[in-house]
Amino acid sequence: QLQASGGGVVQAGGSLRLSCATSGRTFNSYTMAWFRQAPGKEREFVSAIRRSDGNTQYTDSVKGRFTISRDNAKNIVTLQMNILRSEDTAVYYCAAGPRHIIVSNMANKNAYEYWGQGTLVTVSS
Repeated sequence: QLQASGGGVVQAGGSLRLSCATSGRTFNSYTMAWFRQAPGKEREFVSAIRRSDGNTQYTDSVKGRFTISRDNAKNIVTLQMNILRSEDTAVYYCAAGPRHIIVSNMANKNAYEYWGQGTLVTVSS
């Protein structure tokens, strides 16, 4: 089970920290990712951290602003979001996928087997 939290309303330029708490499985052996879905748009990749070697991937629009990290002992994955923009407004979902996922597949939502319920981030301009 994945439980995302930390969403809210923030002004443009502000920061939020999302957390994904995992339970019920050994999610610390999974690759973890964040996706987001804005109103009327498809779910899109934001960031992922591969379990096997800690490789991280980011979509271009968040590079330099967002940071993904994980605490395997606490079974928590976080997404630190800085310098938020109005276009970051979306429901953010955490997801769990294969430990040894290939890099080119880390942004593919179909590669992830488990999903959390989402947390809403609203950035006001």
